Amino acid sequence: MSDRDDKSSDRISDAEHAVMEVLWDKSPLTATEVCERVCKARGWSLATVKTLLSRLVSKQAIATQPDGRRFLYTPMIARADYVGGESRRLVDRLFGGRPATLLAHLAEQEALSEDDLIEIEALLKELRQ
Repeated sequence: MSDRDDKSSDRISDAEHAVMEVLWDKSPLTATEVCERVCKARGWSLATVKTLLSRLVSKQAIATQPDGRRFLYTPMIARADYVGGESRRLVDRLFGGRPATLLAHLAEQEALSEDDLIEIEALLKELRQ
């Protein structure tokens, strides 16, 4: 893990993650366009979105590009990279770094459907080949 991964202040909050999901889905977008996609569902204002965008810029998660009197926002972190890092942190923090323990926990909690088990089995077969 890099030093940046260890800094909790650099971690993306749940609210910031909602903004990132919008930008991963479509970018570049203005603050107003991000708000159109997330504000109503979350009960946020444009000012809230602008604050979140500013935080994400300072965390170097998104980049800005001037577009007249407004800015366009684009992710600098690929969604797959973010999910991979968060998954690793979850497994490390809660399951001693062992993904098998996570799967065992999910199975014990009956959180895995039959379709999930079939998908996991297929993935394991593919990984072994």
